[in-house]
Amino acid sequence: MTEPRDQPDFFTASLALADADRLDVEAMKLLFRVEVSGEAFYNQLADRVGNEEAATLLRRNGREEMGHARRIRRAISLKLGEPFEPADEMLDPFTIALPRQVGPEIFPLIVQAEIEGDAGYLRWADAETDPAVAKLLRLNAREEALHGRRVAQAAALLEAAG
Repeated sequence: MTEPRDQPDFFTASLALADADRLDVEAMKLLFRVEVSGEAFYNQLADRVGNEEAATLLRRNGREEMGHARRIRRAISLKLGEPFEPADEMLDPFTIALPRQVGPEIFPLIVQAEIEGDAGYLRWADAETDPAVAKLLRLNAREEALHGRRVAQAAALLEAAG
């Protein structure tokens, strides 16, 4: 697993985690920053879709991504056996490259990423030896699947609006 400082952007960091079969503390720190960045990703996406109803769905996903980061922070604390305080750079979202305007054609990729996020969280939970950490990972998995459904709804709204 590469260190967070070695990850140049949100998408590369996400791909680095996709290959992980289990999460050690360093991988969880990277995941924490990816989830912090998830809020920025969804907010930027919402700002670019030109449809307020779709934007509302996307912003809701963003708020929940920050909730995922809080759960991962708790999981890190459990692994360390003491409260975990993220370094300042861990609170800064990764760079996220999005076009100025976003249409429905990008949404199937995001839905797939959320489905893969669900599967990744479940894989990590299955490999986790601490039941409390596994529970936190499973909670995030459930919401990743929900995020995919919301993204699909946002895409349908954009397509219907023309």
